Amino acid sequence: MAIPDFQTLMLPVLQRLASGRWKSADLIEAMATQYNLTVDERKALLPSGRQAIIENRTHWAVNYLYKSGLITRIVRGQYEISNHGRDVLDKPPERITIGYLKKLPGATAAKGSESDGLQSNSGTATEASTDEAVNATPEERMEIAARDLGQELAAGLLVQVRTISPPAFERLIIDLLLKIGYGGSRQDAARHLGASGDGGIDGVIREDALGLDSIYIQAKRHAEDNPIGAPVVQGFAGALLGNGATKGVFITTSRFTKQARTVAAAYKTHRIVLIDGEELAQLMIEHEIGVRTVQEIRIQRIDLDGYEGIDAAL
Repeated sequence: MAIPDFQTLMLPVLQRLASGRWKSADLIEAMATQYNLTVDERKALLPSGRQAIIENRTHWAVNYLYKSGLITRIVRGQYEISNHGRDVLDKPPERITIGYLKKLPGATAAKGSESDGLQSNSGTATEASTDEAVNATPEERMEIAARDLGQELAAGLLVQVRTISPPAFERLIIDLLLKIGYGGSRQDAARHLGASGDGGIDGVIREDALGLDSIYIQAKRHAEDNPIGAPVVQGFAGALLGNGATKGVFITTSRFTKQARTVAAAYKTHRIVLIDGEELAQLMIEHEIGVRTVQEIRIQRIDLDGYEGIDAAL
C-alpha cells in the first residue's frame, strides 16, 4: 500500500505511545509494519536521497504531537504519552490532523502560520502540487516546490533556446559538453562547427583531455511539435561511418520518435546517444549553462551531541 502521510500517522503513533515508552526507531518500524509496507516502500527515499520517507513522516508525526503536548520526551529519541494525550484517546478522532491539533486547548503546533501547508491554493504552484503538499512534511513541501520551480525553469529555458540562431545553438551544445567533462578547449571542440558540407556533423569534441577518441555531434534546434524521425538519425549514423567515427551525440530541442530511438539502439559498430529537449534542459540546469542561481536555502538541524556530558567533565 502507499506510504501514509505524516498526519495519518499521528493517531497510530499516539496510540502506540499509550502503551509505554517508545524509541523513535521502534516507532518507525511499528508504523511500517502496521501499514504493511513492502521492503521497497520501507527503503523509499525523499527526492533528496537523504532520508527514508517513512522515517521522515514518522518523525514529523512525533514532532507535531510533542509540540501539541500530547506526548512528552523522556530522553533524546524516546517518548511517551502525556496526560493530555490520554485525554484525547479517551474520545479519539477518526484522524489527527494539524487542524485538529490547532483546536486543542493550549496547543502550539503550527499555530498562526501558513507553514503547515494547509492553506488555500496560492502563488504559482499547480493545483496538483498544492493537493500533494497538503499532507506533506516540511522537507517534502520544499522538495515539491523545488521540483515545480525546476519544471518551470526547464520549460522556459527550452523556449529561449529555440529562439537562438542555429550557430549559437551549436556553440551552446559544445559549451555544455565541455562543462559536462569532455576534454579539449572550446576552440578545439568547435573546429568543425558550422562548416559547409559537414555531412551531418555539427561539431567534434574530445572524449577526454588527451584526445584518445572523439565524439561527433549533431544538434537540431526544432520546435516541440517537430520530432526527429528515424531517417535523420540514420543520416547521422552514415555521417559517423563516413568520418570513421564510433561515437556520436544527437541533441535536439524537440524529441525523438520511437522509431528513431530504435534505429539508434540497433547500431553495433558505433554508439549514438540521443538527448531530447527535456533531458537537454535538465543538463543545462545541472551544469549552469544558460541559467544562474539567484537564491540558495540552507537547512540546518539541531546538533548538541558534542555537549552531552559536558557538566560531568567540568
